[in-house]
Amino acid sequence: MSLTVCNVHLTPNSGKFLYVSNSLLKELKLTGKRSVKLRLGKSVTPALVKPIRRPGKHLYVTAGLRSSIRVPKSGSVLLFSDSEGDLQLGPLIGIMSDGASRSPVAPFGNRTGFIRQILRTGNKKAYVFAFAPRDINWQNETVLGYFLGPSGGWVRRTVPLPDVVYNRLPSRRAETSGTYNMIRERFTRKKIPFFNWSFFNKSDVYALLKGEIEANRYVPESVMNPSTDTIRSMLERHQFAYYKPSGGSLGIGIYRLTYLPKKGYFARYTTNGKNVLLRFRTFASLMRMLEARHGRNLRSYVIQQGVRLIEIDGCPIDFRFHMHKNGDDKWAVVGIGAKKAGKGSVTTHVKNGGKLMTPSQALQRAFGNRSDEVLEKAKKIAIILAEAIERNHPHLLGELGFDIGIDRDEHVWMFEANAKPGRSIFKHPSLKNEGQASIEHILDHCLYLSKFRRGEIV
Repeated sequence: MSLTVCNVHLTPNSGKFLYVSNSLLKELKLTGKRSVKLRLGKSVTPALVKPIRRPGKHLYVTAGLRSSIRVPKSGSVLLFSDSEGDLQLGPLIGIMSDGASRSPVAPFGNRTGFIRQILRTGNKKAYVFAFAPRDINWQNETVLGYFLGPSGGWVRRTVPLPDVVYNRLPSRRAETSGTYNMIRERFTRKKIPFFNWSFFNKSDVYALLKGEIEANRYVPESVMNPSTDTIRSMLERHQFAYYKPSGGSLGIGIYRLTYLPKKGYFARYTTNGKNVLLRFRTFASLMRMLEARHGRNLRSYVIQQGVRLIEIDGCPIDFRFHMHKNGDDKWAVVGIGAKKAGKGSVTTHVKNGGKLMTPSQALQRAFGNRSDEVLEKAKKIAIILAEAIERNHPHLLGELGFDIGIDRDEHVWMFEANAKPGRSIFKHPSLKNEGQASIEHILDHCLYLSKFRRGEIV
């Protein structure tokens, strides 16, 4: 078996010939071999081998072969030779996404730029394309994918079902549809690795960590669909708590509830871009307000212990840890952004007035010369949490986002875990390199799952 990088060229010849440079033939141990099977994704076709004299590792694929296995373009890709001498090009990596506002220039809406980054980086080592669920033809086992053309524009090509799928569908609603469930199951039945199965709800994360004693040390007390007695008890024990929707995002619908024995109950929240603070004389009046605003939707809320986080200028600081599986299937902390809450805001989200900072900027202010030590401890804990979640999750994970807080005693707390984390932290000028490293980790994990990196293709 052998794995190497080669230059693929497309020729107009009609026969099913594979022209291979002598040095590539030698490296693949194909010298003297007259025919092979050539694979791309889930397609395979027989090919006659023709040696050519040309220095370097070159592979010329005729039009006759391309029509059978649909090689999308020329360029540099990996080439795997198995123990029988058969060859596989690729890997063929599919990025599945969609956009509410599609256009020829931005076929995946506001995620188009991110997807373009993945394709641009991946083109150096694989066939990487993007597609929406509607682009799959299950009867023919093909996908009408979006590739980047030489000038950077979008080019549509029909290719076989891919070797691996990275799921970046943007909508929770889309993921609960019968169509989407069928897509996931079909990829699974065809043994095509499909990672980042779905968004998490907060209740999912608590369930996944339920039996993980070490990981649970870093999770605040949290109760799904709490009774009024549970909410009252938590406020009395912790003085304040966060009351938030299980399936929420971007801080929408979150309340910070506070109890001060001599002053009453307080609710802080954001509505229509404005921060609101209300005071209630009794617990019953606080609950009446929440029920009036949300009614039956409160059944999907979770109450979470409040934690006194480190602060800058009187504003709490928390951190987004962007985690990835690497090419060796190990969890790594790839990017960390610190978020300073806006004045009077319930959360640190930038849209609610939060400010993005680097972790060193935030921790230096809070811990001085101990900041590096505190950060390294938080990184180790983030990996413990990622491993614990993965151990209990029934499907493939390759990426996680943790909302992490650090209190004044240096204790690390994980408030939320996201299966499809946003990328806003990488907009900070100092985190540009981490943003590119995130892209490379995605691709390296795709190589691992496709088995190209490991040389285990069957």
